Amino acid sequence: MLAALESSWLGHAGRHSAWLYTLANLFHVLGAAFVVGGIAVFDLNVLAEHGKNAQQVGRYAIPLAAAGLAIQIPSGILLLAVEARALGANPAFYTKLIFIAVGFTNVILFHTRFNATLRAGALPPEARIYALVSLIAWIVVLLAGRMIAYL
Repeated sequence: MLAALESSWLGHAGRHSAWLYTLANLFHVLGAAFVVGGIAVFDLNVLAEHGKNAQQVGRYAIPLAAAGLAIQIPSGILLLAVEARALGANPAFYTKLIFIAVGFTNVILFHTRFNATLRAGALPPEARIYALVSLIAWIVVLLAGRMIAYL
């Protein structure tokens, strides 16, 4: 599947257009800043203030993270298509994917468990565990993403 992606028109276009590849890199980094920045602001609110005003913080942080995700998915697919087979053998790439899954699973569990209390304006102390897991997971995603170039 990775070989097919790499030999697709998208992989070819990414490898043969300096501008397309450069813009994909730029958008991927920008998307990461939005995703991790938005999530980190929310998580830090939950950690530092026990979720006080978390709903208000989330009104801005969650759409920012969602916008980042909307930027990262297409740019990430293009970056993957350029060298899919090499990335398929890169342990940092798989670490990144695993921690993306951890981050998304944590978000789903957090909102499933605490959505009603979040809307009420108060979060229980155990919400801090989810915020810490989230913060660590997304930082590891950034670290693994950068390590892809070095492994």
